[in-house]
Amino acid sequence: MSKPKKPLFKLYSLVVFSFLLPLAGFFVYAAKYHAAFFYLAAALVINIILLVVFHKRLSQKQSLITLQKEEYFEKTNMLKAELSTEWQTIEAFRRKIINYSQLKDLTEKLSMCLNLEETSNVLSLEVGKLFGHKDVTVILYLFHTKLGELGIYSSQKGQMQINLKAKKGDIFDQWTVKTLHPLLVEDANSDFRFDVDKVSLEDCREIRSLISAPLMEGKKILGILRVDSPLSFHFTTEDLRFLRTIADLTSIAVENAQLYQSLEELAIKDGLTGLYLRRYLMGRFDEEMARTLRSKHELSFILIDLDYFKKYNDTFGHIAGDIVLRNVAEVLRDHFKKPGDLVCRYGGEEFCVLLPDCPKTKAAQLAEELRQKIKSQEIVLRRQKTNVTVSIGVAGFPKDARLKEELILKADEALYKAKRGGRDQVCLAS
Repeated sequence: MSKPKKPLFKLYSLVVFSFLLPLAGFFVYAAKYHAAFFYLAAALVINIILLVVFHKRLSQKQSLITLQKEEYFEKTNMLKAELSTEWQTIEAFRRKIINYSQLKDLTEKLSMCLNLEETSNVLSLEVGKLFGHKDVTVILYLFHTKLGELGIYSSQKGQMQINLKAKKGDIFDQWTVKTLHPLLVEDANSDFRFDVDKVSLEDCREIRSLISAPLMEGKKILGILRVDSPLSFHFTTEDLRFLRTIADLTSIAVENAQLYQSLEELAIKDGLTGLYLRRYLMGRFDEEMARTLRSKHELSFILIDLDYFKKYNDTFGHIAGDIVLRNVAEVLRDHFKKPGDLVCRYGGEEFCVLLPDCPKTKAAQLAEELRQKIKSQEIVLRRQKTNVTVSIGVAGFPKDARLKEELILKADEALYKAKRGGRDQVCLAS
């Protein structure tokens, strides 16, 4: 703080001299000509002394006021700085409250999801809103344990699902998988860690900035949650921290969905063959028959029974019988790959196939091809090569039956017709 400047000594000397010179004249005049002028001169001296004292006190007062004014300015600046800091703190708290409120809503919505599809849909929509920009793309990758690699599960831009070229992730995602750390790229063109030309070849979209966080279950990676933008410097470190929190919630949701899916599959799939069980078939039967009636197409049902299956169990043991069932199930799965085809284990050594939008003649052709495939396949049981044959019955809806129980009965009658006819053949319901 600067002190007020003192009056110049020369200026004071000039003022004093300008007053003293007339006084000296008065005194000389009074001494020579008139004594009364002594009183006038004395009065002037007293006035000068009073003026000097008053001026001195006024200068001191002005100096004090100047000092106080500067102190007030300094205190005002300090208060402004404190208020600015307080406002920043309040704004930070406000943002945190909003974020926590959004996280609460997201947590509630994720907790209501029972499968991965619902989880990914909710996640894509909500994360897109949280990072609020129409050009932001939200991508969920899941890690396939059996394949040992990433696979894209969902990708959404705004309200639209989009198709990406990099199905297994690009160099940014591979970096996240390798390091298991969250990633912030403010400007892909100037980030020395990544080759932006390689990114352009992998994906035709323009990616300038992104944030990415791994989905972890302990030390095991479940996938990656990523948000990217065509704008540079669109994301901040605060956005990355927020995404990490969302990723933790997502990890729990994905893990729960996968567990639920596993339990659901255990309830509707056969543990030995991996095929759907009979009770799942019955539920699908009604849906497919209703859809067939609406579309005025045809539906076919194939019933398959292994010939002389008891012989394999008696000769080679029950473990050998399980091997035979698994091999036949694998052939069935490989043969009926059209979307909508449903392959089930009907019970014991019996299998069945529900074929929507498939005429009975086409189903009979597929059944014959299946019979030949199974017969030509060699199965090694206790170091002995053997072959399996099957008998097959085929029935069509709505020509052969109008109800599912009647359709199954018709296929069963055709199957026993094949068995009575010598087995290892396909018979059609009549």
